Amino acid sequence: MNEMVSGIILLFLIMDPLGNLPIFMSILKYVEPKRRRMILIREMFIALIIMFVFLIFGEYILIFLNLRTESVSISGGIILFFIAIKMIFPSSDENNMGLSSEKEPFLVPLAIPLIAGPSLLATLMMLSHQYAKQTIYLIGIIIISWGLSLIILLLSNLFFKILGEKGVNVLEKLMGLILVIIAVQMFLDGIKVYMKL
Repeated sequence: MNEMVSGIILLFLIMDPLGNLPIFMSILKYVEPKRRRMILIREMFIALIIMFVFLIFGEYILIFLNLRTESVSISGGIILFFIAIKMIFPSSDENNMGLSSEKEPFLVPLAIPLIAGPSLLATLMMLSHQYAKQTIYLIGIIIISWGLSLIILLLSNLFFKILGEKGVNVLEKLMGLILVIIAVQMFLDGIKVYMKL
């Protein structure tokens, strides 16, 4: 149970729905509210399908590339660490996704890379290797963390009204701090396994 909760928190933090709120709203601001909701749900389902593909075939990708679990854990920890640092100290140009605000997005940038980004896909590959015989368990983790992210994004207007932009930024920084701890633990776990070889 503890592992499942940890997995849900990890994927939720990597998806970073609170951090993506301003970007989603900025890209979809010229779209009608009803259409905006449909686009959001569509992009989230596309991201979910991509996550399932990497979860199911992640183990085979690692075998094909001849990668060991500890190397994936160490590299995953490093990647997550940099993502967490970016969440805590965001750059001024991170909202520039190279998309005209008046165009309706499809696949890029909402589904990829904002939700199903490289770090999330790499993490799913690592989890598929660590829990090779527990695919149903991992699917449950993905669906729960994805569902929480979807709810937050659908309630974006409410979150902004309650918390304000500063409040959302503070929450994202707190999530970044938690992700730093998880990233360091992943790195240390990989080093520990490697040292035993």
